[in-house]
Amino acid sequence: MPTTERSITNGLGDVDLLALAHDASRRLHEAIAVRVVGQDNVVDHMLVALLSRGHALLVGVPGLAKTLLVASLAEALDVSFGRVQFTPDLLPADITGTDVIQEEANVDTGTSRRVVRFLPGPIFHNLVLADEINRTPPKTQAALLQAMQERRVTIGTQTHSLPDPFLVFATRNPIEQEGTYPLPEAQLDRFLLEVHVDYPTVDEEREIARRTTGVQAARVPRVLGGDDVRALQALVPRLPVTEAAVELAVALGRATRPHDPKAPREVRDLVRFGAGPRGPQALVLAAKARAALRGEAAADVEDVRALVVPVLRHRLVLSYRAEVDAVRDVDVLERVVRSVG
Repeated sequence: MPTTERSITNGLGDVDLLALAHDASRRLHEAIAVRVVGQDNVVDHMLVALLSRGHALLVGVPGLAKTLLVASLAEALDVSFGRVQFTPDLLPADITGTDVIQEEANVDTGTSRRVVRFLPGPIFHNLVLADEINRTPPKTQAALLQAMQERRVTIGTQTHSLPDPFLVFATRNPIEQEGTYPLPEAQLDRFLLEVHVDYPTVDEEREIARRTTGVQAARVPRVLGGDDVRALQALVPRLPVTEAAVELAVALGRATRPHDPKAPREVRDLVRFGAGPRGPQALVLAAKARAALRGEAAADVEDVRALVVPVLRHRLVLSYRAEVDAVRDVDVLERVVRSVG
């Protein structure tokens, strides 16, 4: 459980918070590396999602430490961690919680009465791991929609606020299709980033084999607390962004839409639906978070370019022709970036 130590961000101004964000990025990398070998790029994107108050979808084959990455981040942040193992028989109430009727005794009168109490589900944590999210039917997937967008859930006639900070990190296996359900576009659009987790290098895999076959797992050190995370998240929207970066983000988002006059030919031929307004919005916000993690006082075009693929790839709906020709979303986005310049 999270500790109650005094926040290290109390009384800090924006300049000091920016320096803290840069230092925290380094320290969080080091803390997670105690438990997870490699995957630095994935950790970078997870920290961008964290500071952006966004959610992230981690895509990769089994055994690449997706679950361990999220659990290690929660431990390093000293915040509460909840895990939901998505299965075909999972119900919405298994995620959000439910109202139950309980008997409440009155000691003075010797009578009892029935009361309705809300039992919160595993989503009522700061960091929630939605493990193998595509293994549950759309009805259950939809239980996350309000939580991810509004950070609250409605059960019956009552609305319950979720903890702050609140982030969902979901995992998806890209190779196993039997017994899975596609994620609806509305669900995908709730994720700030789609991060693909790749195989480790040879040296990393040797280290994994050594480290994971020992007697005891290393303990992840605490780096930040919940108050510190909230302070850094509040800093990100205040961070300036260059006009050139905003123009680039908007141009990239619009260029993914096949009916836009400036869309490249590949987009018109291979994309059914492009990124909506949330795409450029997410690009700018994620760019600000990346700048903060680098200790930069403003987000620029470099930050936008670095995040085009993880921010936009899951917002594209490719055509049947793209599937037949084995064209990937990243291939289309590379063409979009070249066309925008």
